[in-house]
Amino acid sequence: MGDTIYGLFKDIVNKDRSAPAVIEDKRTLSFGDLSDLVDKIADTFPDGTKAVGIVMRHRAEMIAAILAVLKVGAMYVPAEPSFPKGRIRYMMEEAGVDFVLTEMQFLSRLDGIKQVYYDCSLCRAIPASAARTYNNNEDDLAYILYTSGTTGRPKGVSVTNRNVCHYVRAFENEFHPGKGDIMLQYSVCSFDIFVEEVFTSLLNGAALAIPSEDDKKDVKSTMDFVERHHVSMLSGFPYFLAEMNHLPSIPSSLRLLISGGDVLRGHHVDHLLDKAEVYNTYGPSETTVCASYYRCRDGEVLEDGTYSIGHPVMGTEIRILDAAGKEVPHGETGEICIYGGGVSNGYTGDHEEENKAFEKLPDGSTMYRSGDLGYIMPDGNIAFLRRKDTQVMIYGKRVEVMEVESRLYQCSGVKQAIVRPFTDEGGLSYMIAYVVPAEGGLKVSKIREELSENLTDFMIPEFIVKMPEIPLNMNGKPDMSRMPVVMKEA
Repeated sequence: MGDTIYGLFKDIVNKDRSAPAVIEDKRTLSFGDLSDLVDKIADTFPDGTKAVGIVMRHRAEMIAAILAVLKVGAMYVPAEPSFPKGRIRYMMEEAGVDFVLTEMQFLSRLDGIKQVYYDCSLCRAIPASAARTYNNNEDDLAYILYTSGTTGRPKGVSVTNRNVCHYVRAFENEFHPGKGDIMLQYSVCSFDIFVEEVFTSLLNGAALAIPSEDDKKDVKSTMDFVERHHVSMLSGFPYFLAEMNHLPSIPSSLRLLISGGDVLRGHHVDHLLDKAEVYNTYGPSETTVCASYYRCRDGEVLEDGTYSIGHPVMGTEIRILDAAGKEVPHGETGEICIYGGGVSNGYTGDHEEENKAFEKLPDGSTMYRSGDLGYIMPDGNIAFLRRKDTQVMIYGKRVEVMEVESRLYQCSGVKQAIVRPFTDEGGLSYMIAYVVPAEGGLKVSKIREELSENLTDFMIPEFIVKMPEIPLNMNGKPDMSRMPVVMKEA
């Protein structure tokens, strides 16, 4: 089957059918059980299936459905049932799915989509061929993952079997998962942390533990689930690790904590470093999960309070280039550009302008321009600075929002903080800082005084809003829809 996800899965199944594969609170499926369920689902698909939408609860049937799609040589397009109806329909239509697999309770979310099969009766109405063969090609698409687009429309990243298998090997090379390890499946299916959770565990012989929604209602409930099922690996956003960091203890079974998807700051994990291996990771969805790793215990926090993003993963190369495409000297700022086995096929559909970020090279390989700025440190590790597009104009002067946020994090009395730009009635930019105070409280006057030691007046946020916590969306990032906005007249 070549370098394919299903091929690697079958290799693991053939080694030990009895080993645990998917763990839930009230049942455990072995690799043999999971494989049988995959076969059962795949054999009900119509001949010639090329693309399948997945709108299901997170449970063993969802994992089996994804593997069944991959078994028949098709690709899957995941969407959380809680997504807006219009967004789900747009994604499925643009990706050109043949049908959507879902559950009875979510049928109303899929109005307007013609072919919908539900509750693992799936496609029983269509008889399976007596002797079916499936073609699996490493260059076939494995999935299309939709992210926010700068055009206002979601854009779907097209990722091949080869891309995913590359990352499975890179993960194994760094973290050595295997039989006896258990990975927590915490992420939503629309984020590439989900890809890391599912495939790097199962395709390396480790198990996947899936908590219920009740188990995920808060960090303590999640840690109770981790404790019950002896979870050893956890991958999540830095905000979740920051919540764990404030707990008096974490389950002793946890050996590996991976932070990804956003900037990791030293105080997010300072109490976790002696309890488990903590890694900071970096990588856009366009390069199949992570492009670099950094082992925090061996490292140091940078001057801005963040961790380095480390070294490229196995089979990947990262260069720092200027606007002309020339490599800049170590220590100089440039764009983080990624090469290697993880670079995907780009965006599906009509995204010609955005696809210019993918550049075909003379040797046939592809480079991805991340849009992120960074530099190579003296020790060879890479420092992430900010997005290229986070500049705003305040009183006619350029301000890097991420620089302001980094300085705010270093102020005394600040536990968490984010800074976001807004525009007033006249179209001029201003900034609001959202601050969660540390124990002992904080004073706005003190914050402004400390910021003024490093920032000019126009760089200091015009408004500072005290928050009990930073609300997060289902992807684990700050949810601006739940943040108060201080409106400003021109």
